[in-house]
Amino acid sequence: MPDSSPGLPAVRNSARERLERGELSLGFGVRAARSVEIAKAMKTAGFDWLFLDLEHSAMSIETASQIAIAALDAGIAPIARIPKGEYSLATRLLDNGALGIVLPHVDTADEAREAAQRLRYPPQGHRGVFSSMPHYDYRAVKVDQMTADLNAANLIIVMLETPAAIDNADAIAGVDGIDVLLIGTNDLCIEMGVPGDLAHAKISEAYRRMVAACRRHGKWAGMGGVYDEPLMRRYVEMGCRFLMAGADLAFMMGAGARRTEFLRGLKM
Repeated sequence: MPDSSPGLPAVRNSARERLERGELSLGFGVRAARSVEIAKAMKTAGFDWLFLDLEHSAMSIETASQIAIAALDAGIAPIARIPKGEYSLATRLLDNGALGIVLPHVDTADEAREAAQRLRYPPQGHRGVFSSMPHYDYRAVKVDQMTADLNAANLIIVMLETPAAIDNADAIAGVDGIDVLLIGTNDLCIEMGVPGDLAHAKISEAYRRMVAACRRHGKWAGMGGVYDEPLMRRYVEMGCRFLMAGADLAFMMGAGARRTEFLRGLKM
């Protein structure tokens, strides 16, 4: 990771650091939580990054920014998913605490190239410059240092969710400025005519092709929507390293159901 000038805090991305060490980078989905405690709690639970979902949840940019700033202080990377094509939302999130963006439904190299251009500073892209960044505790930073540091620290993740995206995985992985290719497994299952069958041979082959493309081009392979542990093991053994490991509502309901099942089963 880049070092800041003397007296300035380093911009660190725990999710990226795990990947750079060849380790699993574990994400926790934030959809129902609305307060900053979730950042410290999930850091303590052992996660590396928060998946702030602004595509499917009702979370506002204000809430996402507050959680992102808390995550920076807690040492867990805040990464936000935006609705398709909403780049103005993405850059505002990056300006206000996020350390990465997840872009859904990327089907072609041209779409990936546009994402990289919009979300990275020159010379890698054309993102507009903003000062007083929470990543630096709002200290003044020389613009050349700031842009270089954040280009290096941020993660740009594209989601492959259609057969066309899998067919184009090699071209997408070859785009400069893209860090991670992440399969949205549930959407891909539906698009491939096997809804809900996350273990289907078509899906396994899609993962194989995506991982191979990432290895050819020095990118990281990601997995989303798979929570069955034997199946998670399969895709990790294939080469997936950037993992959506669970989400707030599912974890709460699962733990709650186990506790009530236990208590209802006690003899009185």
